[in-house]
Amino acid sequence: MEIGPGLGSLTLALLEAADRVTAVEIDDVLAGALPATIEARMPARAGRFSLVHSDAMRVRELPGPAPTALVANLPYNVAVPVLLHMLERFPTIERTLVMVQAEVADRLAAAPGNKVYGVPSVKANWYADVKRAGAIGRTVFWPAPNVDSGLVSLVRRAEPVKTTASRTEVFAVVDAAFAQRRKTLRAALAGWAGSAPAAEAALVAAGVSPQARGEALTVEEFARIAESKGAGA
Repeated sequence: MEIGPGLGSLTLALLEAADRVTAVEIDDVLAGALPATIEARMPARAGRFSLVHSDAMRVRELPGPAPTALVANLPYNVAVPVLLHMLERFPTIERTLVMVQAEVADRLAAAPGNKVYGVPSVKANWYADVKRAGAIGRTVFWPAPNVDSGLVSLVRRAEPVKTTASRTEVFAVVDAAFAQRRKTLRAALAGWAGSAPAAEAALVAAGVSPQARGEALTVEEFARIAESKGAGA
């Protein structure tokens, strides 16, 4: 699956390497032109190309076989929501390579303890092993933007995060922890748990210090916190 194929230059290259390519394009003009471009430049592979004319955030199903790989060039304001939506909606996606602004790439690939580690880092790691895969300077674009870009590789976890809590429950803890990231978890999770003492009890049951902050926790630790509340801690 390719999100945002534009004029189709990458799409054509993907069709040379992949069995099938499904492109998701929101722009009316680009979506209207792309099938003709594929037919004209790669007629032998045109039958293995599908176009979904839609906002990527609204895509719930795709034509043809389930996708196993995702590539995309994602704009700053939708990069993380689109990426997480696709990983959640299409569990068959094993490998992902996205180009995003360098700042977003840093956040997605950040490890616990890093100053830019946050909600995108944890949620992406719920699905996949995430790492920076390259840097892209602004001069390769025309016109040149005011920011650099980065490639991020995501490889679906061989084993899911082991937890009895649901993804929604774990993500609720993550959101609460980083909504007030300067506060200790005892204070930041008070609203989520119902009170500060209840938050402390859940943290202790999960083996996490109530004085820790969200930026220090792995996704597995967030899962344990969600579990502890569900267990009545």
